[in-house]
Amino acid sequence: RRYCGGGMGVDVRFQTGSKRFYYRAAGILIEQDHVLLHKQVGDDYWALPGGRVELGEQARDTVVREMKEELGYDVNVAHTPWVAENFFHYDGHDYHELGFYCTLISHQSYFQKGPFHGLEGERLIYQWVPITELNEIVVQPEFLAAGLQNPPKHTEHVVVEK
Repeated sequence: RRYCGGGMGVDVRFQTGSKRFYYRAAGILIEQDHVLLHKQVGDDYWALPGGRVELGEQARDTVVREMKEELGYDVNVAHTPWVAENFFHYDGHDYHELGFYCTLISHQSYFQKGPFHGLEGERLIYQWVPITELNEIVVQPEFLAAGLQNPPKHTEHVVVEK
């Protein structure tokens, strides 16, 4: 499960046997009561766009960099509603992911209807999904479907068990 693209640094991740650790940062971009999500071609779940944090990089800088690299979007981080420890099984591996989920703001609108691809090719499908319809699709981590409908004002620590 590769979330991020062409950064030049070293991703904060390691593997021991079938167990993998990732440090990830994701962006919450909302326009017209829709949130921007993406999924890998062939997957049946959606996630917030973002990527792996690079060694020596702040999570908020990761989100800004990834949105620029993946979509050409210029954004700033407004708030971090969640820090999540996410434990899951995917593609034959057990993952422990530490994720920072950052609310983004931009001085321009990027909203568009229908699915589209980013700047890094056709590996990822992006789509603006109505927030009121998040319970009708599979969003990972699972707390986001309800959480995005009423994000906390202060940062919350969430643990998602597999």
